[in-house]
Amino acid sequence: MTRIPSKADILQWISDHPTQTAKRDIAKAFGIKGAARIDLKRILKEMEDEGLLAKRKSSYRDADSLPPVAVLQIEPVDADGDLFARPLEWSGKAPMPRILMTQRESDPALGEGDRILARVTEARQEDHSHEGRLIRKIGGGPRRSLGIFRAGSEGGRILPIDKKEDRQWVVPAGAEGGAKDGELVEVEQAGPKGRLGLPKARVINRLGDPTAPKAVSLIAIHQHGIPDHFPDEVLAEADRAKPAGLKGREDLRDLPLITIDPADARDRDDAVLALPDDDPRNEGGFVIWVAIADVAHYVRSGGALDREARKRGNSTYFPDRVVPMLPDRLSGDLCSLHEDVPRACVAVRMRIDAAGNKIAHHFVRGLMRSRASLTYQEVQAGMDGAPTDRLAPMMQDVIKPLFGAYEALRSARSQRQPLELDLPERRIEIDEKGAVKSVNFKERLDAHRLIEEFMVLANVAAAETLIKKRTPLLFRVHEEPNPDKLDALREVVQAAGLTLAKGQVLYTSHLNKLLNQAEGTAHDELINLQTLRAMTQAYYSPDNFGHFGLALRNYAHFTSPIRRYSDLIVHRALIAAHGWGDDGLTPDEIERLADTATHISETERRSMMAERDTTDRYLAAFLSDRVGSEMPGRISGIAKFGVFVKLDETGADGMIPMRNLGNEYFHYDPESQTLMGGSSGTVISVGQRATVKIVEAAPVTGGLIVELVTLDEKVMPSGGGRGRGRGKPRRPAGAPPKRKQAVANKKAAKTARKVKRTRR
Repeated sequence: MTRIPSKADILQWISDHPTQTAKRDIAKAFGIKGAARIDLKRILKEMEDEGLLAKRKSSYRDADSLPPVAVLQIEPVDADGDLFARPLEWSGKAPMPRILMTQRESDPALGEGDRILARVTEARQEDHSHEGRLIRKIGGGPRRSLGIFRAGSEGGRILPIDKKEDRQWVVPAGAEGGAKDGELVEVEQAGPKGRLGLPKARVINRLGDPTAPKAVSLIAIHQHGIPDHFPDEVLAEADRAKPAGLKGREDLRDLPLITIDPADARDRDDAVLALPDDDPRNEGGFVIWVAIADVAHYVRSGGALDREARKRGNSTYFPDRVVPMLPDRLSGDLCSLHEDVPRACVAVRMRIDAAGNKIAHHFVRGLMRSRASLTYQEVQAGMDGAPTDRLAPMMQDVIKPLFGAYEALRSARSQRQPLELDLPERRIEIDEKGAVKSVNFKERLDAHRLIEEFMVLANVAAAETLIKKRTPLLFRVHEEPNPDKLDALREVVQAAGLTLAKGQVLYTSHLNKLLNQAEGTAHDELINLQTLRAMTQAYYSPDNFGHFGLALRNYAHFTSPIRRYSDLIVHRALIAAHGWGDDGLTPDEIERLADTATHISETERRSMMAERDTTDRYLAAFLSDRVGSEMPGRISGIAKFGVFVKLDETGADGMIPMRNLGNEYFHYDPESQTLMGGSSGTVISVGQRATVKIVEAAPVTGGLIVELVTLDEKVMPSGGGRGRGRGKPRRPAGAPPKRKQAVANKKAAKTARKVKRTRR
């Protein structure tokens, strides 16, 4: 009689022979033949049910072990720069294995979410149980989405919160992840389409009540994949940091440097000072100091802080919170230039002449002490004749020289002619409960412009110094508008009765002339908006292509290393160029400057989109209790699916779907960016004044649907058809059937051609 092996015997065989795990291999190993195979099949099924084995097609493996070849999913790079993966399928009772990927130089780059076929070997190390070697990539990770979970009798559905995604997801029974009805959840695609052709999904993260206070920014953080938790090793490295001393630094503590920031500033990374130049050869000139927090002293290349900062690329700012690039120990403490506290800095001393032209500059690595932490409003009030008690003693020697230097720089700016767009910025105020308290437009003061001009001058000085010293760096690049966008701008300009030069090299002065033409007219906001849309997006690059918008040949970001990784790179470049220490730009960093530039340009765009989506959601929440109200605005965009209107009061963008445009068919002309009513001949174009009624405001998605009431103060015509929006126009009463009408039209056209030939 054939002996049936025990379960322990089978597990041992599979462990010792991972490539011979098919049922026939096991039967052959234990000499099982004939009817005994039925008993083997039974015991294998029992082991599978008990979780001791996992079946893969016709083979078996130990459920608590990995096969020699497995499908893996790549995880985010850890704090040490190592790449790990997890098995895509795991049914064992033991913790899921952590697999360290060992890559060859010839292997393609792997990123988070990639799915790969890999050869797996056991390692049994402290931080990983296996090592993996790439065989081939088999595609990206599963698609993810955020949405509201709606429980059903068998699982549930996901209602997406992204305005651009109109499909629901089906959550099969057992894939709910404990989600409750109405909760905000993160899901990933879990297979092919299910019933009704909807994609299947499984809940991977529960985010709670979508209407809870401050949930709006949380949605954006998850939706755009912005890292918002610092790993323990990053926090530990930040906590170990100690204040820098004077060793190896120039003592700047006697300079009356001050910081000027918004009243709600979360960090203070730049300080300024201006003094009349005492050089008789530079009469009317000024000496300007700009001191920036020495972040490079604390964030060393290759460390945990550095890897996390590069990963984030920049800080992301929301109305209710900030997701910082660096932990608070640095961004809010050691690298923040607080009043009357010694702080490490990298400073630039610049001399300008009476016309605002920079005639000399040099950089130092120093130790400074801020005399005061001031706000824009406080400084402006002082210059307007109402200084506070603490500001009054500083007015003559500190504040007035700053504005004197600013006047000189403004003179140089007018000669340089950077692009002078006038687009008010919205400010959303949140109350303690997370609700929108008010929506206003930010006030633009000379105090704001002063700091901007000082920072631009310092950024230029940084770029020029590193170019002169032939040290690699990251430039801030803004290229000229492309011809297609300029042509689109010219069409809008001509429709408004204005002019934009054509057939010559475009300079910002040409655009400023256009903006001046539009100033004070009904087309003012429209021309500013369309000019902005014609611009290319700025980015970072190790190659210098200039900055079109600022009309500058050499420009690099130097002034905000707390919140931008690009500035940290420039600081390190300055340290290396001047030989100030061993914490400068490393050969490894230089080698991957292009990759860093691409990465942080992408993280910057990611933050911009997250901030924009959050603003849209807050505005929708603010307007949700005003559904049915009428509001004035201006047509800001035309598309084949509808019209966009920017509301005057809040700056919110409402959409008018085609179905809400009136009882007629509208023809879309993509070249002129207009819509024309098929019956009334009404033309809708960008820039027209409009009154709209709010139909729907969805805080979860940020969607704002409106209906057109008046256009250029005229009530919208009802049109001649019963169809709405995209619907087809109704045939006139008494018209012949469509086929007969087509025959009649053809006959009429033939007759017309004959008449034409006869007249010749």
